Amino acid sequence: MNATAPSRSGSPRPGTTPVGLGGPHPVLDVVIPVYNEETGLEPCVRRLRAHLAERAGYPYRITVADNASTDKTLAVAERLAREFPEVEVRHLDEKGRGRALRAVWSASDAAVLAYMDVDLSTDLAALGPLVAPLLSGHSDVAIGSRLARGARVVRGPKREFISRCYNLILRGTLAARFSDAQCGFKAIRADVARALLPHVRDTGWFFDTELLVLAQRAGLRIHEVPVDWVDDPDSSVDLVATATADLKGIVRVTRATFTGEIPVHRLREQLGREPIGVEAPGVSPSLVKQLVRFAAVGVASTVAYLLLFLLLRTIVGAQAANFTALLVTAVANTAVNRRVTFGVRGRAGAGRHQFEGLLVFGLGLALTSGSLALLNHTTHPGLVLETTVLVLANLAATVLRFLLLRGWVFNPRRTANEESS
Repeated sequence: MNATAPSRSGSPRPGTTPVGLGGPHPVLDVVIPVYNEETGLEPCVRRLRAHLAERAGYPYRITVADNASTDKTLAVAERLAREFPEVEVRHLDEKGRGRALRAVWSASDAAVLAYMDVDLSTDLAALGPLVAPLLSGHSDVAIGSRLARGARVVRGPKREFISRCYNLILRGTLAARFSDAQCGFKAIRADVARALLPHVRDTGWFFDTELLVLAQRAGLRIHEVPVDWVDDPDSSVDLVATATADLKGIVRVTRATFTGEIPVHRLREQLGREPIGVEAPGVSPSLVKQLVRFAAVGVASTVAYLLLFLLLRTIVGAQAANFTALLVTAVANTAVNRRVTFGVRGRAGAGRHQFEGLLVFGLGLALTSGSLALLNHTTHPGLVLETTVLVLANLAATVLRFLLLRGWVFNPRRTANEESS
């Protein structure tokens, strides 16, 4: 799949075309959100500007987003803007990092939008690797990560523990696949941001996480850069309040996803990268994903089968309990695999799929029942041995079921013919 993959409309998908480095507009707009940072702002801007002037090689802008500061932060920012033509100031009457980033990014004319914390805890040497994959069209979003392999981090055990716990919570609740949501060092393609920002509700610290979760679910590529990061001991962030707000944000995003308030499917159609066009004889590019999903469904089916068998075994005989438990779980297994593992949706072919799924079930029944009959013919097993043999027979039946479902029941050619007819 090349970098200029077309969308369904035939035009290049946002985020995939390389960015032109010439022209009248800045290529990169680096936003520095600040609140009462009259002391730290000037050294930050001077250091960042010197770094970009030496290494960028393309037009850039540094935007200071003042979040309703009550000290001399705005005056310092305006003085720097008068001194350097590359520096601009945006003043907001309300606080909130997310609010500041949304305001500046939505109005920016740059092709790539970035932001970093004013304390410059992240080594600026990572800025080039952060931006490069966005300029080339390789990635849509880029984040600095303190938890990725290769990162070098200096910070206290309290912040380390909180950061790792937070990212663990994200993986468990929102199925996040990125390693570090809260590192203040991120960038995004402007064409992608225009589609995502209207759906990001948070105005504070959870803004980053919400944007990343939405980008992931929309099928965008998130590039991670391991960073050198030194904790700022003078940071004024209220960890308890921030953690509480983040947990509330997780609940809100989860609810919005289930209710359809966040149009994930539409965004995926608009922005998602197409599957990789691999041409390998005898190997389907979706085989690994299908195996993982089938295994997950198989584990759930096996657990359900065992529970039903053990429940029914106390009421009816072993063979009757085995037949009933297999039948119930087979119907459910076929339905779930149809949608989750093989991606078949709609009613077309559903009847045939269930019928053929029952034939596959019959083979599984023959295998497990045969094993059970052989066991009872040769010995007088207890419940533990009987259950063990059935589990092993079920594992063998599961392998057979996957091969038959993939190559016969849900064969892509048969499914495509049914959908087109």
